Amino acid sequence: MQSEKDFLGLKGVPLAVVEEILNRAADMKRAYSAGEKRAACAGKTVVTLFYENSTRTRTSFELAAKALSANTVNIAVATSSVSKGESLIDNGKTLDALRADAVAIRHPAAGAPRLLARNMAAAVINAGDGMNEHPTQALLDMFTIREKFGAFKGLKVLIAGDVKHSRVARSNIYGLKAAGADVTVCAPATLMLAGIERFGVRVAKTLQEGAAGADVLMALRLQLERQKSGMFPSIQEYTRFYNINTEIAGLARPGAIVMHPGPLNRGLEISSSIADSDSSVITRQVSNGVAVRMALLERLLGD
Repeated sequence: MQSEKDFLGLKGVPLAVVEEILNRAADMKRAYSAGEKRAACAGKTVVTLFYENSTRTRTSFELAAKALSANTVNIAVATSSVSKGESLIDNGKTLDALRADAVAIRHPAAGAPRLLARNMAAAVINAGDGMNEHPTQALLDMFTIREKFGAFKGLKVLIAGDVKHSRVARSNIYGLKAAGADVTVCAPATLMLAGIERFGVRVAKTLQEGAAGADVLMALRLQLERQKSGMFPSIQEYTRFYNINTEIAGLARPGAIVMHPGPLNRGLEISSSIADSDSSVITRQVSNGVAVRMALLERLLGD
């Protein structure tokens, strides 16, 4: 169950809450684009605690906090007390003692943000935990989709690639399904999550089948660092059957958009011609991440 103090995932979050955050994000985007600095979190301290590498998520959290007049602290885990053996819970207690108000945490272990949230007073925001969820990425994806189409009900969304290891896929499925979108997934059998049907999605046998008539083509990063070797014959084989290229994009509906959570591997999950095309909203996703995280921080910390 989602805590009022924390934001740990999209599974089970009421659609009204998601819509509230997206509506706030629209207002935040207008303000941020105009260079307007807000004081909703003045005097608050937001800590980014990343046990895994990140550029987009960590930077956008920091920019979002600063745009709301909060103080920001970035903890480099490799040079922190964690390297000396400090546990996650003790790390949280330390941050509480230092009067942190919110902690955005990325961790390789699923459930780490929930464990931290149960053991510290500060608000905890899940910035990605293992192969579980990445809720703020899904929110910015949903915000970007809504900017284009205005609503979600009836939209056909294809999520293609390394579904098995993707926390982005899980959070997007939870959020998009709750909002009424029709979600299809496509992946090699070895990269498909077992029991994926229980999520209420359709499984396409081929990328062509999944892309036909789609409004949104969402490519996933092939997470080589999370998987054992031998899950597909070769990179060339994967690219041949699961690369979103001009041919695949041409099967989608007119006006369809192409998305990727980043960082993208050009030519592997998506061709450069499509990544740089007018249908691509990849850079817009990045910029929208600031607005969405501003909205979330205001919701958790604002007066």
